[in-house]
Order: sequence, then C-alpha cells, then structure tokens
Amino acid sequence: MSFKNCNREGFDFGDLGDASATVASTAPDRTCGPAGDIAARKERYAASPGRVQWAVGRGARSALLAAAVLLSAWAPLQAQPATAPRASAKPAVAAPAAKAARTVLFMGDSLSAGYGLAASQGWVALTAERIAKTKPGWKVVNASISGETTAGGASRIAGELQRNRPAVVVIELGANDGLRGLQLAQSRANLERMIAAAKAAKAQVLLIGMRMPPNLGKEYTQGFERNFRELANQHGTALLPFLLEPIALDRAAFQADNLHPIASAQPKLRDHVWTRLGPMLK
Repeated sequence: MSFKNCNREGFDFGDLGDASATVASTAPDRTCGPAGDIAARKERYAASPGRVQWAVGRGARSALLAAAVLLSAWAPLQAQPATAPRASAKPAVAAPAAKAARTVLFMGDSLSAGYGLAASQGWVALTAERIAKTKPGWKVVNASISGETTAGGASRIAGELQRNRPAVVVIELGANDGLRGLQLAQSRANLERMIAAAKAAKAQVLLIGMRMPPNLGKEYTQGFERNFRELANQHGTALLPFLLEPIALDRAAFQADNLHPIASAQPKLRDHVWTRLGPMLK
C-alpha cells in the first residue's frame, strides 16, 4: 500500500492483492500533516473493510486450500494398515527317493545260460519272471556263460560284484571242471575264492552243486560232490546239492547231447532252485 498526499481522493491497495483497487474517500477533509495523515488513513481504511477483508481472505483461503490438499493426500497413507511382513517361504520337502531294487546275481555255465534255448525259456529267466511278480524290490542279473569254469568265474566275480552290487549271489559252476577232469583241490579253491569275494561284498551266497557221471570213478565223483557240501558248511552259505535232481533220470528231459535240459524241463529246475533261493529274498 502506498500513500501519495492528503489531498488525493483515494488509496492504492495494490500490495493487498488488487492492483486496481481504489477506495474513494468519503471522510471530510482533514488538516494536512502527520496527525492529519494518520487520521485520514484510519478513516479511509475503516471505510473499506470489504475490500481489505477480500484481499486478506484470498491469501488465507489459498493457504487453507493448500492445507486441505496436503491433508487429503496424507489421509490415505494414514488409513492404510501396516502391511504384515511376508512369511518366509518354507523350502519344499523332497519326496523320499524310491528304494533301489536289490539284485540277484547268477554266475553259472551253459546250464544257467540257457544253452540251446530261447532267452526267455531258461530256468534263470523263468526265475526272474517269478521274482518280478512275487518279490517286488528285487531284480535278476544273469552273468552266466556257456563253457564257463570255476577258474573263469573266479576271475570275473570281482568285476560283476562291483558292477551290479548284488544282495544275493548264486554260484552254479563246476560241471565243466569235472568233465575235463580238473583236480578237485583246484576246483574247490576257485569256488572258495568266489564265495569269499561275495561275502566280502556283503552278499548272501547260494551255492548250487553238481554231480559227475559214474564213469569218472567213484573217488572223483564222490570228492566232486563233497566239495560243494564242505564249502557251504565252512562258509555258512545256502546249498542246493544237485541242480539237475528233478530230471536227472529222465532221458527225455535232455537235448540230443544228453547234457543240457530241454525247454519243458526248465520250470522244474526253476522250482527246484526256488526252494533255497525264495527264502533268501526278504
């Protein structure tokens, strides 16, 4: 607001918010001078309350409006509930791994390899089928080889044990040793090596014995049969004394060579071996 002189007929309220606002003087003339100036100013200011109140009120309303905007912006922030801390995700619990199947390892010669038969017809293959149906959690590995001897089995067993890690080892060897007239002590030593290796690998052992034809002499045939019995007793293994016992006296049960059983005889051999093997598969 500016004051020019006491003879002017109005005041300039530009600094109160309205640059063109002028209030006309309605008060009577006063004496010029400081006292008159002050009195005139008071009278003129009092004569224009609406204009002054409007100018002041405009600033106040602006301030109130700004405060209202701030409060309206702040209110939602205050109204929102505190977010609960997110629970830490629990690690997924892995399903227990399926128990690995235990293995029955067969180590034999042509009698166990199914010489002259289809792969599915031999007694070992038939035993594998029975195990699959009646003994869940077990499987069969047939490492039998036609023409195999106890020496061959003794040289192979370490690799077979490492490769297959069997729970049960079935040893059916010795027939080719006997037919060749191998010394009984040597044959026995080879079988003993196989039994010891299997037991060292924490496997149960089923030893399957054989018999030799009488034309090899009584001493040899009896000593041959005795080897299996004494080894089983010495090492505490299961024993089936004679694999071919169910069919030995039936010529029709053998192939033309009179050494290897025919297909129809294989179930009898399976059932015969099962009497000792079955109880071992627990």
